[in-house]
Amino acid sequence: MKKQKFLLLLLLSLFVVQVKAQTVMTLEQSLETAIRQSPSLQTTLFTLQRTTETLNAQRAALKSNFALTLNPLDYSNSRRFDTRFSQWYTNENLTTSGTFKIQQPILYTDGTISLTNQTGWQNSSSVVNGVTSNNKAYFNNLNLALTQPLFTYNRTLTQIKTLEYNNENAMLNYAIQRLSLEKNVSQFFYSVYTAQMSLTIKTEELANTEKSNEIIKNKVEAGLAAKEELYQSEVNLATAQSAVQQGRVSLENAKDQFKQFIGMDITTEMTVITDIVVNPIEIDSKMATDHGLASRMELRQRKINIETSQFDMLPIKASNEFRGDLTLSVGLSGDNAELSKVLDKPTNSPRVGISFNVPLWDWGERKAKIRAQEAVINTQKLNYASQEIQIRMDIRQSIRNLSNLKNQIGIALQNQKNAQLTYDINLERYKNGDLTSMDLNLYQTQLSNSKMSYAQALINYKMELLNLKIVSLYDFTTNEPVIPEKFIKEYQTSTLKK
Repeated sequence: MKKQKFLLLLLLSLFVVQVKAQTVMTLEQSLETAIRQSPSLQTTLFTLQRTTETLNAQRAALKSNFALTLNPLDYSNSRRFDTRFSQWYTNENLTTSGTFKIQQPILYTDGTISLTNQTGWQNSSSVVNGVTSNNKAYFNNLNLALTQPLFTYNRTLTQIKTLEYNNENAMLNYAIQRLSLEKNVSQFFYSVYTAQMSLTIKTEELANTEKSNEIIKNKVEAGLAAKEELYQSEVNLATAQSAVQQGRVSLENAKDQFKQFIGMDITTEMTVITDIVVNPIEIDSKMATDHGLASRMELRQRKINIETSQFDMLPIKASNEFRGDLTLSVGLSGDNAELSKVLDKPTNSPRVGISFNVPLWDWGERKAKIRAQEAVINTQKLNYASQEIQIRMDIRQSIRNLSNLKNQIGIALQNQKNAQLTYDINLERYKNGDLTSMDLNLYQTQLSNSKMSYAQALINYKMELLNLKIVSLYDFTTNEPVIPEKFIKEYQTSTLKK
């Protein structure tokens, strides 16, 4: 007895040391780790960042653009032909100048207004028939211009709207990925928990097998049982030991898969703990369906796909279109040997230009492309209707599964109680010599299976309740709606901090 107590204390101390060396993970901690480090979620986050920054860049391009171009030195010496006088001349020119330009896109008309001012100095000389003429002067050219397309769609506004839809779609995808991540993390987490419980049950089974082996061994030594019973008991003991070893292998494999998924170092020693108690919940089917249809982000994504496909129709309709372009500009130009007198006698330089693109015949190309894009739009509308039906089916199926799983929990619990009572009764029969080792092993296996079945039934109910939360976007355990926008706000807040 003293030796057994010493061994028990030794095993307990080793277990405590091992637990202290391990990282203990709850389901909530696992989800937090996955949110920070999961490769799949990080990929979605990078896509969201890309669409956000692309939209920010396009919005920044709508503001006034300031540009300064400097030409410190421009020298040329060339032989040219003057068509006005039909004679050749030699020109040598030295120029230094700078150009300042302000360009402002007009979002709601798709036009552009620009202000350009060029200032410089030049030294030019020309030789014509042996006669040399020189000019040294400052010059300044100021120009205000408007470019406006006519009879066509607003390309700038369409591009902004498309980028906004892409960004919203990426945000929705990020929020959906967050919810999907919660389900996947829970599945991996409970896989580890199930493997731990299986190892615990197999360890208990090994302890019971060792106890029954000790009983039959004593009986054989006392001549109260045949040696065949001892041989069978030893086979059962070896099988139980092998099952424990297999349980350890399965547990380590489940841990590695779990750690890989949440982005945790696979060499880290860890264990999981959770409260597996289940309190069945009554579900309002109509409320769950209505809330899911009103809140599911996939429906919004389908609407975005319809809108973007309609935007894609605009450039198709604009191919071979009747289009006009209007150009208006006014300017002042002046030159003088003295910089302060450059604009004393300015020259006005107004300009008006209107051009039209008139399509004549394209052999049906435009109409064929329009019909093809209409097919794409109709496909997107069908996808929206199918998604709505799928959401209804998912919610209804999940509610049915919960009702069935609730019954399965009660059945599994009763089976576990019956298996425990049956094992206890037959263990006494085994001690009295009324039962063989093989028969007792069958009852032991039945007890182990009933324990695992009950634990699995509880886990299945929890997972199905989580699935209902995802498909309806309503948490029935807390009676609160799931608001995916909070994930987006968290992302936007973290981006602003960066």
